Amino acid sequence: MYQPRHFVETREHALYGLIDAHPFATLVANAATGTAVNHLPFVRQGQVLRGHVARGNELAAMDGAAVLAIFHGPQGYVSPNWCPSKHTNGGREVPTWNYAVAHVHGRLRVVHDARWLRGLLDALTDRHEASEPSPWKVADAPADHVEKLLGAIAGIEIAIERIEGKFKLSQNHPAANRAGVIAGLGRRGQGDDLALAVLMQAQEEHRA
Repeated sequence: MYQPRHFVETREHALYGLIDAHPFATLVANAATGTAVNHLPFVRQGQVLRGHVARGNELAAMDGAAVLAIFHGPQGYVSPNWCPSKHTNGGREVPTWNYAVAHVHGRLRVVHDARWLRGLLDALTDRHEASEPSPWKVADAPADHVEKLLGAIAGIEIAIERIEGKFKLSQNHPAANRAGVIAGLGRRGQGDDLALAVLMQAQEEHRA
């Protein structure tokens, strides 16, 4: 990943925070037939990512493979009109894109143990049902149906060997421009704009 020094993020709590808040990742691996790319939700448990795939997925036969999991945080277009310097430097501001990503490197471990898989499904559903007024649980489904589903999936686990973070949040601009971008994102309020503004504001507070 191209990493200008302004945008390198190494703080563990920031990187794990992005992963936990945006757990749907792009998983890339080299398969016998070429590059394998899959899109999967993960649950992070300490230094380990856990998820599952259909048994027919090529990943289910790739135990030990080196993999890259890419977690995408908020992202959005930045207008030069939001930068006060545009009006003082002869218009030398151009559009750009702000974003935050985390790249996790590790090796794939494939798991077929039914008890492990059931624990994973419980963890995933408990995590994502937590905000529901009456959270759904795996135990709510008929036992024979759950058993059938467990037989159709394979667990995957990635011990985090290395993690890279890139938080491109206008750090290479003066404070007035960064404040202008935060305000512009807040006014537009589309897609990831508000989450991106919150992340930029947190970066400003860390900088202070």
